[in-house]
Amino acid sequence: MQYRSLGRTGVQVSELCLGCMMFGGRTGEKDSIEIIDRALDAGINFLDTANVYSRGRSEEVVGKALGRDGKRERVFLATKVHGRMDDDDPNAAGNHRRHIIEQCEASLKRLQTDHIDLYQIHRPDSRVPIDETLRALDDLIHAGKVLYAGTSTFAAWQIVESLWAAKELGLNRFVTEQPPYHLLDRRIERELVPMAQTYGVALIPWSPLAGGFLTGKYRREQEAPQDSRYGLEPRRLGRNHFVEEAWRVLEVVEALAKEKGCTPGQLALAWCKDQPGITSPIIGPRTMEQFEDNLGALDVEITDSDRARLDEVAPPGRASVFYYEADFGPHPFRW
Repeated sequence: MQYRSLGRTGVQVSELCLGCMMFGGRTGEKDSIEIIDRALDAGINFLDTANVYSRGRSEEVVGKALGRDGKRERVFLATKVHGRMDDDDPNAAGNHRRHIIEQCEASLKRLQTDHIDLYQIHRPDSRVPIDETLRALDDLIHAGKVLYAGTSTFAAWQIVESLWAAKELGLNRFVTEQPPYHLLDRRIERELVPMAQTYGVALIPWSPLAGGFLTGKYRREQEAPQDSRYGLEPRRLGRNHFVEEAWRVLEVVEALAKEKGCTPGQLALAWCKDQPGITSPIIGPRTMEQFEDNLGALDVEITDSDRARLDEVAPPGRASVFYYEADFGPHPFRW
């Protein structure tokens, strides 16, 4: 396992981040803890979860796993806030101070820790001025409950606005951004990546395998398995991947993987991991088998020739298909 600097912070994190979205939900507690233990043994020291994952259950399982034998001490632990946590409370969502402070306390209890290493704003919220959000995070940092603050799925201009506000007001700034990024959707290369490289913002992409599509588990002539991401969420099929452009990208991924003696998922993950500006892609295994496959990406080398072949079917800065349509408008609480 190699380690990389988390942006300008100097903190060293593993080149793969273990995403815990499935834990405590589709992946039961026992299996979740076994995957976490295996990840730590493999040298992964970066875990990412969120309060909305199974409405707190993911955080509870992560907290239980890390609460044994001093495991928490060697982990850089990240979680997120923004999504709705109570269907009846109008204030139980968003990026305002009340929700951030309340949910930080709740996350600390579920995670069984006295501090969160990286507390991320899960989505933008156009109804709340960025200085309101930054002041709340700054107070949590000064209280020692949060060490660093980050964002997820923010536009480049929104992060730059936040950096300006932090400088003007003397507040702690965002140090990371978590965007969707993979071979089917490379739009962040236009503005987000150059911005991050300029201002020392670490990029920790989510869904580097496009929800599993780039593993090759889906076939043109077959329906999506019922227990798969696309089987459970059929609305994704037409909107995102099951179009000819996606299949052409997958064909090249599979051909390169065969030449290298690895799996398509390992090839796609290795490509994402070593792209300019990327710190640590977030893997989201549901099973130990999936985790072991993800881990194999560390042994795959992507050459300039490989990148050129992939660029032909997945042009830089473009989306072959629109994997994720961020909503930066007046409806910040859509989930």
